[in-house]
Amino acid sequence: MSTINTTSVNTATANAKNQVQNAAQSIISGSTGNSTMDVASLVSALVNAKTAGQSAALQAKQSTDTTTLSAYGALSSALTALQAAIKNLSDGTTLSTFAATASGKGLDPKAGAGAVAASYTVAVKQIATSQSLSSAAFGSTAQLGTGKLTIAVGGKSMDITVDEKNNTLGGIADAINKASNNPGVTATIVTGTGGAHLVLRAANTGSANTIDVTTSGVQNDAGLSALGVKSTPGADGGASSFVSADSSKAWRQSDVAQDALLTIGDIDARSATNAVSDAISGVSLNLSRDSVGTTQTVTVAADTTAQNSAITNFANLYNTVVTTVNKLSSYDKTSKTGGALLGDSTLLTIKNALASIVGGGVGKGTSVVSLAHIGISLKGDPADGTLVIDNAKLTAALNNSPARVAQLFNTTDGLGAKLNKSITEFTRTGGIIDTRNSALNADLKSIAAQQTKLADYATQLTNQYQSQFTALNKLMATMNNNSAYLTALFGGSKSAGALATNK
Repeated sequence: MSTINTTSVNTATANAKNQVQNAAQSIISGSTGNSTMDVASLVSALVNAKTAGQSAALQAKQSTDTTTLSAYGALSSALTALQAAIKNLSDGTTLSTFAATASGKGLDPKAGAGAVAASYTVAVKQIATSQSLSSAAFGSTAQLGTGKLTIAVGGKSMDITVDEKNNTLGGIADAINKASNNPGVTATIVTGTGGAHLVLRAANTGSANTIDVTTSGVQNDAGLSALGVKSTPGADGGASSFVSADSSKAWRQSDVAQDALLTIGDIDARSATNAVSDAISGVSLNLSRDSVGTTQTVTVAADTTAQNSAITNFANLYNTVVTTVNKLSSYDKTSKTGGALLGDSTLLTIKNALASIVGGGVGKGTSVVSLAHIGISLKGDPADGTLVIDNAKLTAALNNSPARVAQLFNTTDGLGAKLNKSITEFTRTGGIIDTRNSALNADLKSIAAQQTKLADYATQLTNQYQSQFTALNKLMATMNNNSAYLTALFGGSKSAGALATNK
C-alpha cells in the first residue's frame, strides 16, 4: 500500500512541475508580445505546485486508513459470527441436549430442559377431544323468537341477546362468534337434507370444557327455547354426555369432551390437551389418533445430530475467520500488492491466539483431548490454518465417546470457553481492535482538518496570484504598446521610423 501512496504523490508532483513549465512559457510569450499571458492557467499551475504533493499525500493516507478500518470491520464480523456459533458449546447447552423418539406413530415426543437418558413404555387409551353439539334442524331463514341465550364453556359464560335483527340460526351463530366475551366456543351453520343445524364446538379439548346453553325471556317462541342444552363432564376424564331442553328437537353430540388418558409404565396419566408435558420430566408427548390403543417405547438419548451440527458449524465459522485473516495479510508477488493488514501487529496477535487455542488440547497428561480426537484436524498446508472435518469420526465420537467430547467443550477451560473469552477480549470496548479503530478514526479526523486548511491555503494563494498576475498582464500589454509606438517613430533594426524620414 505504501508503494501505491508514494507513486500517487510522485505523480501529482510531476504533473505540477509540467503545469508550472507551461505557465512559464505563457509569461515569456506575453513579455515578447507574441500573445497575452494566460493568467488562469498560470495561477492554477503555481497553486497546484505548492499544494499538489501535500494534497496527494493526505488523500493517500486517507485511503489507507479507510481501507484498514474496513478490514478491521470484516475481521470483527467474522469473529462475532464465530462467537455466536460457540455460545452453546461454551456454556454446555448443546452437549446437554437430548432427543426423544417413539417406536410407533402418534406420540411425537420432544425432549427439553430437565430430560435425562431413559426409556419409557407408553400406552394410550384415548386422546383429548373437544365437544361438538348439533342442534335440531330449522329453516335457514326461520325467525326463532326473541330472548336471551346464556352460553357457558368450562366455567365461563356469556349472554347473547336475540332480537328481530338476529333471531335466525345464522344471526345467532354470527352473534356468538363476534361476542367480545366469548368463553371459548365457535358456531357454524351446517345445512342438510332436513334443514339448517346450529353446530357449537368448544375451542379447547378436555372433559371440563363442556357446552351449556340456557334460554331465558323467550317471546314469540318458534324454536328458540329448543336451543337449550345441558352437558355433563364424564367421570375421570371420560366422554361427556348431554340433555336437551326440548326432547322433540334434541341436540346431538357429534364429538365428546374428554381428556387424554395414558399409562407410563404402570402409572396412570391424564391431560386435558394432547400436548402432554407434565407426565415425563423434561419430555412432552404430542398425541394424535394414531397412538390410541398402542403401547410404544419412548427413548430419550443425547441429541447427537444437534451436537454434530453445532460442532460442524463452529469449525466452518472458524475457517471463515482464518480465511479472512489470510486474505487481509496476504501478499501477491505478481502484482506486488499486499492485503490491507499485511504485517499488522494486531492481526497477528489475534491470529496466533486463536490458532493456539484451536491447535491445543484440554486436560493434562494422558487425559488431554483435542479436536483431532473427534475427527477435526488442520489442513495439510500449515500456512492455510483451516480445519478439516471427518464427519464419520465426529459422529463416532459423539455416539461412542460422549464424555471425551464433553471434556473438549467443557464450560470451564474447554475450546468453546477459551475462544469465547479470547474473542470477547479482542472485540470489547477498549480491546485491541477498538483501540486500533479509535486511532484510525482520530487519524482520519486529523487528515480532514489538514485538508480543510490546505484548501483554505489554496484559495488564499489563488486570490493573491490572480491579483498579481492580472496586474502584470496589464503592465506587459502597456509596455508592448509603448514599444510598438516608439518603433513606429524611430524605426527598428529592419525599418526606418517616421522621424528618420521627416525632413
